[in-house]
Amino acid sequence: MSIKVENITKVYGSQKALNKVSFEVEKPEIVGFLGPNGAGKSTMMKILTTFISPTEGTAEVNGHTITTEAKQVQQSVGYLPEHNPMYLELYVREYLAFNADVYKVGKARIEEVIALTGLMPEAHKRISQLSKGYRQRVGLANALLHNPDVLILDEPTTGLDPNQLVDIRNLIKTIGKEKTVFLSTHIMQEVEAMCDRVIIINKGEIVANKKLSELREGQEQIVIVEFDYRVEDAFLLKLPNAKSVKNTFDFIYEITFSTTTDMRSHVFDFAHDNELKILQLNQKNASLESMFRDLTS
Repeated sequence: MSIKVENITKVYGSQKALNKVSFEVEKPEIVGFLGPNGAGKSTMMKILTTFISPTEGTAEVNGHTITTEAKQVQQSVGYLPEHNPMYLELYVREYLAFNADVYKVGKARIEEVIALTGLMPEAHKRISQLSKGYRQRVGLANALLHNPDVLILDEPTTGLDPNQLVDIRNLIKTIGKEKTVFLSTHIMQEVEAMCDRVIIINKGEIVANKKLSELREGQEQIVIVEFDYRVEDAFLLKLPNAKSVKNTFDFIYEITFSTTTDMRSHVFDFAHDNELKILQLNQKNASLESMFRDLTS
C-alpha cells in the first residue's frame, strides 16, 4: 500500500480542518483528491508530506509512519505544492543541481528529469524567465529528482493555458503508469483526463471514494463541441444515440448521448462531412459533476 490514512484529524484553534479521514492508495494509481476550496485538501497533503502533524490519527507512506519516520517518508515522496517556492534567480539546471545535492543523487539524474518533463527547450534560462507552465515542469522535475515511489501534487494545473494543460496532463498520466500519484484539484475535467479513482472531501470529511469506471457505468454521455459556424440542433440530433442538444454559448454545443461508447469520433466525422472546423471537443462526466454538486453543496 503506497498511502494508508487512518482517522486523521487536524484542528486549528476552534476549526476542525480534517475529521477522522481514512483512505488508501495503491501503486500504480492516479487518485484525484477533490473538494471545494477550504475542504481540507491541502491540509491532508501537508500531513502526508510531514510538513505539519495531525492532531489525531496516523498515516503511512510507502510503509513509513509520518509521525515517527518522517525522514523516510520525505525520501520516498515527491511533492509539488500549490504555490511552488523556487529560487527565481537560478537557472533551471542550477536549481535542479542544488536540490540534487540535497537529495544526494547523481548529476546524471538532472538531465533525465529535464528530458522526462520536456524542459529541454527552456533548460538554459533562469526560472524567472519561464512561463507558468514551464515553472510547473521545473517543480515536477524537482519532485522526481530522487525517483520517489509516490508523487503528491497540490493543484498541479492551476493557472495553465490550454496547451500547457494538455502537456502537464499527459506528463502526469505517463508518470502514473509506474508510480502512485495523489493529486488535489477542484476541476472535474482534470479528474476525467488523468485519474483512475476519485476521493471527494467536504468540510474535512470523506464523502465519496469511487473508481472513475464505476461512475461511468450506465451514465449518459455528454460531448462538448465548438464549431467555427452555427449548426442547427436538428442536424446534431441525427447523430447516432443523440438524445438532446444544448447551445451553451456562441458555437459551443453540449450533445447528450444515450450510450457510454465514446461518441467524439462520430462528432468529428459529422464536422468533416459538413465542412465544419472543430475548435474544441471534450467529454463531460455527468455523473461525476452531479455527484460532486450533491455532496459538496
